[in-house]
Amino acid sequence: MAGIERPGPLYQQVANAIRQGIANGDFPPGSPLPSEAQLIERYEVSRPTVRNAISALRSEGLIEVRHGKGSFVKGAPTPHLTIERSVTRTGAAYALGAPSWQEAHEPTVHRTRTTAETGPFLGLAEGEALFGVDRTLTDPATGARALHRLLLPFATADQAPALAENPGAPLEEIYSALARAGHDLTWSETVRARMPQGDERAALELPDATPVIHALRVTHGTENAPLLLEELRTSGSRAQLNYRISPGASRSPQAVRG
Repeated sequence: MAGIERPGPLYQQVANAIRQGIANGDFPPGSPLPSEAQLIERYEVSRPTVRNAISALRSEGLIEVRHGKGSFVKGAPTPHLTIERSVTRTGAAYALGAPSWQEAHEPTVHRTRTTAETGPFLGLAEGEALFGVDRTLTDPATGARALHRLLLPFATADQAPALAENPGAPLEEIYSALARAGHDLTWSETVRARMPQGDERAALELPDATPVIHALRVTHGTENAPLLLEELRTSGSRAQLNYRISPGASRSPQAVRG
């Protein structure tokens, strides 16, 4: 019975046996698993037990089910897109080291409020009103998708009239407007991986059990005051982030210095 012992949840035992087979190389990455009928015969269990075991392994991201073809062992995820997270400045002009993103549609500008998560990044209490700008981005070379959100406090927009009139301007223009307003810009970034929420999974076109890379970048101005917050969310299996690190005296990590 290939490692199946009773008593105990049989589907977990079948999943453990298949998982061990994957680890041992019995089922190499990209290879098909035995059919349902073969697994039933091998482990002497029922069809529902096999299906529950496959479902458990699928939720773990170890296998994928291809319609009409069966279950296959997933290969090690290899990022297809490197996102340069640097910012450079030439004179008064700023440039972002990002892939050649294309906007899937026009940016959506709206009024929103800080949350318990975003407020502390901006030094604001929860529920403070601000501008929100949402973009859906695609990389034509790889098909990777990303969601970008800009949170712009009203106090920041008031410092540069162009921002209040057009908060949906490209980031390079926003940085330049803040610099013209007298700010010596710096940036700090926090990155985490998490499982997607329902709307993110659909918008990013994520397969099962695929995590999201969630990067939160704060633009700081004079005396390190937070001016705006950017959120970038993209597929953890399709993309990787790259940073240029510059030494500095700041007590908090900075992605770049303008």
